[in-house]
Amino acid sequence: MARLIGVDECESFTVKQVQDLYRRYVSRSQVSLMTSFGFGRELVESAEGARIRTRDGREVLDVTGGVGVLNHGHNHPRILQARRRFADGRRMEVHKAFFSPYVAALSHNIAELLPGDLNISYFPNSGAEANEGAVKMAYKYHGGRRNTILRSDISFHGKTLGAGSLTGSSENSFRFPGLPGIVVHPYGDIAAVRAAVEAARTPDGGCDVYAIMAEPYSASSMRCWSESDLYELRRLCDADDIILIFDEVYTGWGKTGSLFYFMRHPGLLPDILVYSKSLGGGKASISGYTARESVFRKAYDRLADVILHSTTYYGFGEETVTAIEAVNIVVEDDYPARARQIERVLGPGLQTVHKRHPDVVGKVSGVGALWGVFLSGGPKVLDLAAKLAPGFSGDPQFRTKLITLSVIAELYREHGIVSYYSPNADNPLVVAPTLAIEQEDLEYFLDSLDKTLAKGLPRLLARFVREKVGSRWPAGS
Repeated sequence: MARLIGVDECESFTVKQVQDLYRRYVSRSQVSLMTSFGFGRELVESAEGARIRTRDGREVLDVTGGVGVLNHGHNHPRILQARRRFADGRRMEVHKAFFSPYVAALSHNIAELLPGDLNISYFPNSGAEANEGAVKMAYKYHGGRRNTILRSDISFHGKTLGAGSLTGSSENSFRFPGLPGIVVHPYGDIAAVRAAVEAARTPDGGCDVYAIMAEPYSASSMRCWSESDLYELRRLCDADDIILIFDEVYTGWGKTGSLFYFMRHPGLLPDILVYSKSLGGGKASISGYTARESVFRKAYDRLADVILHSTTYYGFGEETVTAIEAVNIVVEDDYPARARQIERVLGPGLQTVHKRHPDVVGKVSGVGALWGVFLSGGPKVLDLAAKLAPGFSGDPQFRTKLITLSVIAELYREHGIVSYYSPNADNPLVVAPTLAIEQEDLEYFLDSLDKTLAKGLPRLLARFVREKVGSRWPAGS
């Protein structure tokens, strides 16, 4: 008989037992990567707000924001209560033969909050799936008669085959098969978009572009479209009946200081809006995309097409209950205002760090509760290391990555702060805390980053390389 592990047993595992099981049944390489930092060698006991507590009683400040998931923080009490109430009532989790009051209510609430006629919503499980659903709707809107879709060079839309082919991040370093007809343009370059549309003209003067995927604010690179170019993008799509899709998977639900980033520009409206991450309140895997009513009606609103896009779960049950409560908290506690308050602390604070360490910090950039610290410099021996290190040969960002990783490791080891970096574009150290973070925690982070950088890159790199990579690296690097 197979020996199966129960919940009680797994919750008593040591970190070594967990790592051993990962090596055998998950990924040896993932263990190697995660143990490059202290947080890969500890297990979490509990988490609340912006704080994580490890098994050995250590309290850690989390400024990752769960990579967009934790606008509400860890284990928000109202989120927990909504999920307990659902479970205690033995509510039905999955059954497509019955209507769901939760899907109905969440759809209504989102239509109430979004501008214009962004009224029709669908709730899959992940941001990648939502992006693919949006693209599928755009293609169906044109009846399959158009074959070109535009995306930017630094886009990030997910890692499934379809969404991955629309993603320009270096995370997608292996070329998988994907959607046909993808045309790439520089991020935020309206002239390049206009040229791509003109290049897709058909012999009769029509347009072959069925959709343009855009991130109004790129959370992985801290870049944004200019206001004027976003309006021009809308006009360009209107002129040729192109479906404009805004991916706000990361930036939605208050992160940037408005409910969604595009909403800071009056009258600007996508044809389809995609969102996820904090929609689940930090506890549920749920995403959504909301279409303008006219787009949905033309694409899908007939009996023969009603199940052209559907899933077994379709946002049912506990996930949708969680999302209803999460959205209500965002509105009632004014999360956009919280993000703006965080910006008033992080913006000037990070600029001060930049001025104090201009040899290490190339620039800082951000909005709301989403900021990037772009680190640079370092000894020339790093260029040689990039050529010799396994897996990094020819990586033009090796120097930046190693510097940023050494800072992340030092912040965790010496100051009890868990942070992360974006593997896209210029690889910034990302500061994207929960919107529930306290001001003193922000100030503690800023002080800790200043103290870390004050140690100088040679010391940070030497310690990181000796501990993580091996003794073959020069000690003075």
